[in-house]
Amino acid sequence: MSDKPDLPKSNTNAETSKQIERMKKLRQLHSRRNEARQKNHQEVLEESKRSKLPANWEAKKARADWILETEAQREEAARLGKDYSRSKLLEVGADEAERKERRNQKKNPDKGFADFEQATFRQYSRLVQDIKPNMEEYEKAKANLGDAFYAGKNTIVHGLHKDSPEAMNRMVEDLHKQIEKREKYSRRRRHDDDAEIDYINERNMRFNKKLDRFYGEFTTEIKQNLERGTAI
Repeated sequence: MSDKPDLPKSNTNAETSKQIERMKKLRQLHSRRNEARQKNHQEVLEESKRSKLPANWEAKKARADWILETEAQREEAARLGKDYSRSKLLEVGADEAERKERRNQKKNPDKGFADFEQATFRQYSRLVQDIKPNMEEYEKAKANLGDAFYAGKNTIVHGLHKDSPEAMNRMVEDLHKQIEKREKYSRRRRHDDDAEIDYINERNMRFNKKLDRFYGEFTTEIKQNLERGTAI
């Protein structure tokens, strides 16, 4: 016969439920720990792979993905009979287009020129930027000259306008700046005193260099024989 008192069945059931709940939480903790361990291991492997890749791998991959996506869109537009460039521009908003245009102008404000008329206009625009007009003198000259101030095809302007010393000095300074700029960007090469002289003038020198660049490897032996006097 046992000396232990019999516990109520309600207390026994409560203890069993708590134990089951604790075991359930313990299994969940074990599962989460294993999952975190696997993720950490996977991240370590990925980090190791990334460390072995080139420094600009991400940029190259993004560029390659963009090219593939663009080609796919271009092929889809060709299949549907649409102009890809036009369809792409229709997706650009007005504000975005303006921002892009401003960025392009900041990067390259000088668009160059295609003919002498544009070159003259560029030169004129550059010169007028440095001019600070005197409006009092302007109005005075306009009043004195009358209709001749705006010269037409039948107007004789000789002797009507007189250039000021400041204007002449400004022109001289600009001419000096142009000369300095041309000298800075001159393509003339310095003469090499140690180089072999096989030309009679500068034009012949350039021609000989061009010949040597294209045919030098084939004519070296012939040239040496001619210099030694052993050519047949």
